[in-house]
Amino acid sequence: MEINGEWFTKIIVYVIIMQRKGGIVMEKLKKHEFITQIFWEIIGSICIAAGIYNFAAQARFPMSGFSGISIILYQLWGVPIGLSTILLNVPVSILCFRLLGKSFFISSMRCMVISSILIDYVAPLFPVYTGSRLLAALCTGVIAGLGYAVIYMKGSSTGGMDFIIMAVKKKKPHVPVGRIIFFSDLLVVLMGGMILQDIDGTIYGIIVTFLLSTVVDKLMYGVNAGKMAMIVTDYGQLICDVIDETCQRGTTRINAVGGYRGDQRQLVMCACSNKEMYSVQQAVKKADPCAFIIIVPSDEVHGEGFSHIQVG
Repeated sequence: MEINGEWFTKIIVYVIIMQRKGGIVMEKLKKHEFITQIFWEIIGSICIAAGIYNFAAQARFPMSGFSGISIILYQLWGVPIGLSTILLNVPVSILCFRLLGKSFFISSMRCMVISSILIDYVAPLFPVYTGSRLLAALCTGVIAGLGYAVIYMKGSSTGGMDFIIMAVKKKKPHVPVGRIIFFSDLLVVLMGGMILQDIDGTIYGIIVTFLLSTVVDKLMYGVNAGKMAMIVTDYGQLICDVIDETCQRGTTRINAVGGYRGDQRQLVMCACSNKEMYSVQQAVKKADPCAFIIIVPSDEVHGEGFSHIQVG
Protein backbone atom coordinates (compact mmCIF):
# COMPACT_ATOMS: atom_id res chain seq x y z
CA MET A 1 0.00 0.00 0.00
CA GLU A 2 1.49 3.38 -1.05
CA ILE A 3 1.32 6.19 1.52
CA ASN A 4 1.07 9.76 0.24
CA GLY A 5 3.80 11.84 1.89
CA GLU A 6 1.68 14.99 2.06
CA TRP A 7 -1.20 13.24 3.84
CA PHE A 8 1.21 11.53 6.22
CA THR A 9 2.72 14.91 7.14
CA LYS A 10 -0.75 16.38 7.73
CA ILE A 11 -1.64 13.52 10.04
CA ILE A 12 1.56 14.02 12.06
CA VAL A 13 0.92 17.77 12.34
CA TYR A 14 -2.69 17.13 13.40
CA VAL A 15 -1.61 14.67 16.10
CA ILE A 16 0.96 17.16 17.46
CA ILE A 17 -1.61 19.97 17.56
CA MET A 18 -4.14 17.76 19.39
CA GLN A 19 -1.49 16.70 21.92
CA ARG A 20 -0.64 20.33 22.63
CA LYS A 21 -4.31 21.23 23.02
CA GLY A 22 -4.79 18.26 25.31
CA GLY A 23 -1.78 19.33 27.34
CA ILE A 24 -3.21 22.85 27.74
CA VAL A 25 -6.57 21.43 28.84
CA MET A 26 -4.90 19.10 31.37
CA GLU A 27 -2.80 21.98 32.70
CA LYS A 28 -5.94 24.09 33.19
CA LEU A 29 -7.68 21.19 34.94
CA LYS A 30 -4.73 20.67 37.28
CA LYS A 31 -4.62 24.39 38.06
CA HIS A 32 -8.37 24.38 38.78
CA GLU A 33 -8.03 21.32 41.03
CA PHE A 34 -5.15 22.96 42.91
CA ILE A 35 -7.10 26.19 43.48
CA THR A 36 -10.13 24.19 44.63
CA GLN A 37 -7.92 22.19 47.01
CA ILE A 38 -6.46 25.37 48.51
CA PHE A 39 -9.94 26.88 48.89
CA TRP A 40 -11.29 23.92 50.89
CA GLU A 41 -8.11 23.72 52.98
CA ILE A 42 -8.60 27.38 53.95
CA ILE A 43 -12.28 26.81 54.77
CA GLY A 44 -11.43 23.77 56.92
CA SER A 45 -8.56 25.60 58.61
CA ILE A 46 -10.81 28.56 59.45
CA CYS A 47 -13.22 26.19 61.24
CA ILE A 48 -10.35 24.53 63.13
CA ALA A 49 -8.83 27.89 64.08
CA ALA A 50 -12.17 29.20 65.35
CA GLY A 51 -12.85 26.05 67.35
CA ILE A 52 -9.41 25.97 68.96
CA TYR A 53 -8.69 29.67 69.56
CA ASN A 54 -12.13 31.24 70.00
CA PHE A 55 -13.65 28.45 72.09
CA ALA A 56 -11.26 25.75 73.38
CA ALA A 57 -8.22 27.84 74.34
CA GLN A 58 -10.17 30.32 76.46
CA ALA A 59 -12.04 27.51 78.22
CA ARG A 60 -8.70 25.86 79.15
CA PHE A 61 -9.55 22.34 78.01
CA PRO A 62 -6.77 19.73 78.12
CA MET A 63 -5.22 19.83 74.66
CA SER A 64 -5.19 16.80 72.39
CA GLY A 65 -2.71 15.93 69.67
CA PHE A 66 0.99 16.79 69.82
CA SER A 67 0.26 20.07 71.63
CA GLY A 68 -1.30 18.13 74.48
CA ILE A 69 1.61 15.66 74.58
CA SER A 70 4.09 18.57 74.63
CA ILE A 71 2.27 20.15 77.58
CA ILE A 72 2.42 16.84 79.44
CA LEU A 73 6.18 16.53 78.81
CA TYR A 74 6.65 20.10 80.01
CA GLN A 75 4.69 19.41 83.20
CA LEU A 76 6.62 16.21 83.92
CA TRP A 77 10.20 17.02 82.95
CA GLY A 78 10.25 20.69 81.93
CA VAL A 79 10.87 19.97 78.24
CA PRO A 80 10.18 23.15 76.20
CA ILE A 81 6.82 22.86 74.46
CA GLY A 82 8.05 24.12 71.08
CA LEU A 83 11.08 21.81 71.10
CA SER A 84 9.09 18.71 72.04
CA THR A 85 6.48 19.50 69.35
CA ILE A 86 9.20 19.63 66.70
CA LEU A 87 10.87 16.46 67.99
CA LEU A 88 7.54 14.60 67.90
CA ASN A 89 6.77 15.80 64.38
CA VAL A 90 10.10 14.73 62.82
CA PRO A 91 9.77 10.91 63.09
CA VAL A 92 6.04 11.04 62.36
CA SER A 93 6.67 13.16 59.25
CA ILE A 94 9.20 10.61 58.01
CA LEU A 95 6.71 7.81 58.67
CA CYS A 96 4.00 9.70 56.78
CA PHE A 97 6.29 10.37 53.83
CA ARG A 98 7.20 6.70 53.49
CA LEU A 99 3.77 5.23 54.26
CA LEU A 100 1.28 7.73 52.81
CA GLY A 101 3.25 9.15 49.90
CA LYS A 102 4.78 12.40 48.72
CA SER A 103 1.55 14.05 47.55
CA PHE A 104 -0.23 13.61 50.90
CA PHE A 105 2.87 14.77 52.76
CA ILE A 106 3.18 17.98 50.72
CA SER A 107 -0.53 18.83 51.00
CA SER A 108 -0.42 18.15 54.75
CA MET A 109 2.58 20.46 55.21
CA ARG A 110 0.81 23.17 53.23
CA CYS A 111 -2.40 22.73 55.24
CA MET A 112 -0.46 22.76 58.53
CA VAL A 113 1.09 26.12 57.61
CA ILE A 114 -2.31 27.53 56.57
CA SER A 115 -4.03 26.40 59.77
CA SER A 116 -1.17 27.69 61.96
CA ILE A 117 -1.29 31.13 60.33
CA LEU A 118 -5.06 31.30 60.69
CA ILE A 119 -4.90 30.32 64.38
CA ASP A 120 -2.24 32.94 65.19
CA TYR A 121 -3.34 35.85 63.00
CA VAL A 122 -6.92 35.43 61.78
CA ALA A 123 -8.77 33.80 64.69
CA PRO A 124 -7.80 36.64 67.11
CA LEU A 125 -9.74 39.04 64.84
CA PHE A 126 -13.00 37.28 65.78
CA PRO A 127 -14.78 37.56 69.17
CA VAL A 128 -13.66 35.07 71.82
CA TYR A 129 -16.35 33.14 73.67
CA THR A 130 -15.99 33.50 77.46
CA GLY A 131 -19.26 31.98 78.63
CA SER A 132 -20.17 28.47 79.76
CA ARG A 133 -17.45 25.84 79.40
CA LEU A 134 -20.07 23.30 78.35
CA LEU A 135 -21.24 25.47 75.45
CA ALA A 136 -17.62 26.12 74.55
CA ALA A 137 -17.02 22.35 74.46
CA LEU A 138 -20.05 21.79 72.23
CA CYS A 139 -19.00 24.56 69.81
CA THR A 140 -15.39 23.34 69.75
CA GLY A 141 -16.38 19.77 68.88
CA VAL A 142 -18.85 20.74 66.14
CA ILE A 143 -16.90 23.59 64.49
CA ALA A 144 -13.47 21.93 64.64
CA GLY A 145 -15.01 18.62 63.56
CA LEU A 146 -16.42 20.28 60.44
CA GLY A 147 -12.99 21.71 59.66
CA TYR A 148 -11.14 18.42 60.07
CA ALA A 149 -13.75 16.54 58.02
CA VAL A 150 -13.45 19.00 55.11
CA ILE A 151 -9.66 18.69 55.11
CA TYR A 152 -9.70 14.89 55.37
CA MET A 153 -12.24 14.63 52.56
CA LYS A 154 -9.88 16.58 50.30
CA GLY A 155 -7.05 14.08 50.89
CA SER A 156 -5.03 16.24 53.27
CA SER A 157 -4.39 16.74 56.98
CA THR A 158 -3.04 19.30 59.43
CA GLY A 159 0.08 17.33 60.32
CA GLY A 160 1.05 16.25 63.82
CA MET A 161 -1.32 13.66 65.23
CA ASP A 162 -3.16 13.59 61.90
CA PHE A 163 -0.16 11.77 60.42
CA ILE A 164 -0.60 8.97 62.96
CA ILE A 165 -4.38 8.91 62.34
CA MET A 166 -3.90 8.54 58.60
CA ALA A 167 -1.14 5.97 59.07
CA VAL A 168 -3.50 3.87 61.20
CA LYS A 169 -6.23 4.36 58.59
CA LYS A 170 -3.78 3.12 55.94
CA LYS A 171 -3.11 -0.05 57.93
CA LYS A 172 -6.72 -0.48 59.10
CA PRO A 173 -8.85 0.87 56.22
CA HIS A 174 -12.04 -0.64 57.67
CA VAL A 175 -11.86 1.52 60.82
CA PRO A 176 -13.74 4.88 60.55
CA VAL A 177 -11.53 7.96 60.84
CA GLY A 178 -13.65 9.38 63.68
CA ARG A 179 -13.07 6.30 65.81
CA ILE A 180 -9.30 6.59 65.37
CA ILE A 181 -9.47 10.28 66.29
CA PHE A 182 -11.55 9.54 69.38
CA PHE A 183 -9.25 6.93 70.90
CA SER A 184 -6.01 8.77 70.06
CA ASP A 185 -7.26 12.11 71.42
CA LEU A 186 -8.98 10.50 74.41
CA LEU A 187 -5.68 9.05 75.59
CA VAL A 188 -3.93 12.42 75.39
CA VAL A 189 -6.82 14.25 77.07
CA LEU A 190 -6.92 11.79 79.99
CA MET A 191 -3.15 12.05 80.46
CA GLY A 192 -3.35 15.85 80.35
CA GLY A 193 -6.21 15.89 82.84
CA MET A 194 -4.25 13.76 85.32
CA ILE A 195 -1.13 15.93 84.98
CA LEU A 196 -3.00 19.25 85.26
CA GLN A 197 -5.33 17.93 88.01
CA ASP A 198 -8.40 19.41 86.27
CA ILE A 199 -11.26 16.93 86.51
CA ASP A 200 -13.87 19.27 85.01
CA GLY A 201 -11.52 20.16 82.16
CA THR A 202 -10.95 16.48 81.47
CA ILE A 203 -14.69 15.82 81.27
CA TYR A 204 -15.12 18.74 78.87
CA GLY A 205 -12.15 17.48 76.87
CA ILE A 206 -13.82 14.07 76.52
CA ILE A 207 -17.02 15.79 75.34
CA VAL A 208 -15.04 17.74 72.74
CA THR A 209 -13.27 14.59 71.56
CA PHE A 210 -16.53 12.63 71.25
CA LEU A 211 -18.31 15.41 69.37
CA LEU A 212 -15.38 16.06 67.05
CA SER A 213 -14.98 12.40 66.10
CA THR A 214 -18.75 12.01 65.61
CA VAL A 215 -18.99 15.08 63.35
CA VAL A 216 -16.02 13.87 61.28
CA ASP A 217 -17.60 10.46 60.72
CA LYS A 218 -21.08 11.82 60.02
CA LEU A 219 -19.84 14.35 57.49
CA MET A 220 -17.33 12.09 55.74
CA TYR A 221 -19.31 8.88 55.58
CA GLY A 222 -22.71 10.58 55.50
CA VAL A 223 -21.90 11.71 51.96
CA ASN A 224 -22.24 8.07 50.87
CA ALA A 225 -25.23 7.32 53.09
CA GLY A 226 -28.60 6.55 51.58
CA LYS A 227 -31.47 4.12 51.63
CA MET A 228 -32.30 0.92 49.81
CA ALA A 229 -35.80 -0.02 48.73
CA MET A 230 -36.83 -3.65 48.21
CA ILE A 231 -40.13 -3.75 46.33
CA VAL A 232 -42.12 -6.97 45.89
CA THR A 233 -44.47 -6.56 42.93
CA ASP A 234 -46.16 -8.26 39.96
CA TYR A 235 -45.02 -5.49 37.63
CA GLY A 236 -41.25 -5.48 37.88
CA GLN A 237 -40.48 -3.71 34.60
CA LEU A 238 -43.13 -1.04 35.25
CA ILE A 239 -41.66 -0.29 38.68
CA CYS A 240 -38.15 -0.06 37.18
CA ASP A 241 -39.41 2.40 34.55
CA VAL A 242 -41.19 4.49 37.18
CA ILE A 243 -38.08 4.71 39.35
CA ASP A 244 -35.97 5.67 36.34
CA GLU A 245 -38.41 8.46 35.46
CA THR A 246 -38.59 9.65 39.06
CA CYS A 247 -34.91 9.92 40.02
CA GLN A 248 -32.84 8.29 37.26
CA ARG A 249 -31.57 5.59 39.60
CA GLY A 250 -30.61 2.09 38.48
CA THR A 251 -32.63 -0.90 39.61
CA THR A 252 -32.19 -4.65 39.87
CA ARG A 253 -34.94 -7.21 39.28
CA ILE A 254 -34.89 -10.61 40.96
CA ASN A 255 -37.41 -13.40 40.37
CA ALA A 256 -39.05 -14.37 43.65
CA VAL A 257 -41.62 -16.88 44.92
CA GLY A 258 -44.21 -16.10 47.59
CA GLY A 259 -43.67 -18.18 50.71
CA TYR A 260 -47.38 -18.68 51.52
CA ARG A 261 -49.09 -19.10 48.15
CA GLY A 262 -46.07 -19.98 46.06
CA ASP A 263 -47.01 -17.42 43.39
CA GLN A 264 -44.38 -15.88 41.12
CA ARG A 265 -43.41 -12.32 42.04
CA GLN A 266 -40.55 -9.96 41.27
CA LEU A 267 -38.25 -8.20 43.72
CA VAL A 268 -37.00 -4.79 42.59
CA MET A 269 -34.01 -3.34 44.45
CA CYS A 270 -33.01 0.32 44.26
CA ALA A 271 -30.44 2.39 46.20
CA CYS A 272 -30.83 6.16 46.32
CA SER A 273 -30.36 9.15 48.59
CA ASN A 274 -32.59 9.89 51.57
CA LYS A 275 -34.19 12.80 49.70
CA GLU A 276 -34.98 10.72 46.62
CA MET A 277 -36.46 7.80 48.57
CA TYR A 278 -39.68 9.64 49.42
CA SER A 279 -40.33 10.38 45.73
CA VAL A 280 -39.60 6.75 44.84
CA GLN A 281 -41.97 5.50 47.51
CA GLN A 282 -44.82 7.72 46.34
CA ALA A 283 -44.25 6.87 42.66
CA VAL A 284 -44.21 3.10 43.35
CA LYS A 285 -47.41 3.27 45.41
CA LYS A 286 -49.11 5.13 42.58
CA ALA A 287 -47.92 2.66 39.92
CA ASP A 288 -48.75 -0.47 41.93
CA PRO A 289 -50.89 0.07 45.06
CA CYS A 290 -50.46 -3.61 45.98
CA ALA A 291 -46.66 -3.47 45.98
CA PHE A 292 -44.93 -4.49 49.20
CA ILE A 293 -42.13 -1.99 49.98
CA ILE A 294 -39.28 -2.43 52.45
CA ILE A 295 -36.98 0.56 53.01
CA VAL A 296 -33.75 0.09 54.95
CA PRO A 297 -30.98 2.63 55.73
CA SER A 298 -27.57 2.19 54.09
CA ASP A 299 -24.58 3.68 55.87
CA GLU A 300 -22.53 3.70 52.67
CA VAL A 301 -23.42 3.31 49.01
CA HIS A 302 -20.65 3.04 46.41
CA GLY A 303 -21.05 3.07 42.67
CA GLU A 304 -22.35 5.21 39.82
CA GLY A 305 -24.30 8.24 40.99
CA PHE A 306 -22.80 8.23 44.51
CA SER A 307 -19.77 10.14 45.79
CA HIS A 308 -16.61 8.29 46.76
CA ILE A 309 -14.40 9.63 49.56
CA GLN A 310 -10.72 8.65 49.40
CA VAL A 311 -9.09 9.41 52.74
CA GLY A 312 -5.38 10.11 52.90
